[in-house]
Amino acid sequence: MGVRELVGTLLPARRASLDAEAFAEAVRPPVPRLRRLASRLGPPGGQDDVVQEALVRAWRHRASFAAGRGTFIAWLLSIVANEAHRATSRQRHPVTVAPARSPASLDDRLDIAAAIERLTPRQRLAVDCFYFADLSIAETAVVMDCSEGTVKSTLADARAQLRRRLEGQGQ
Repeated sequence: MGVRELVGTLLPARRASLDAEAFAEAVRPPVPRLRRLASRLGPPGGQDDVVQEALVRAWRHRASFAAGRGTFIAWLLSIVANEAHRATSRQRHPVTVAPARSPASLDDRLDIAAAIERLTPRQRLAVDCFYFADLSIAETAVVMDCSEGTVKSTLADARAQLRRRLEGQGQ
């Protein structure tokens, strides 16, 4: 039985009356995806704290899960995204700049991570959810609290922005 079916049997449409053991069983499979998203969106090295806080929040608000709005995993990932944003807001790290060096190859000159960091927060969330957390367009829309068309448009804009920036870096 997959997570979706498991959660469907555990979380009735109107009332979520999960006990702690059933909730732990439902959230265990997506934990690696939760950690990946937390590491992309949260403060450096803080993914475990972000996931823990998100799971506590999910437990407390488990009755708010609505299967009609998306999957259980997408609901958890949206909580992780919100908690990562909170953690990042609370903990600002100084940016350190590495000394300039002459790259040996094009691969060395393309800094994809830096290009992604320069995207708008909404574009970065879409890219992180779709490409790094392996969510579908529909699941990404739930996390971003928007329509699927908006996700597609945001991803297209992000790809265009990344293309421009990476083409400029590879010169």
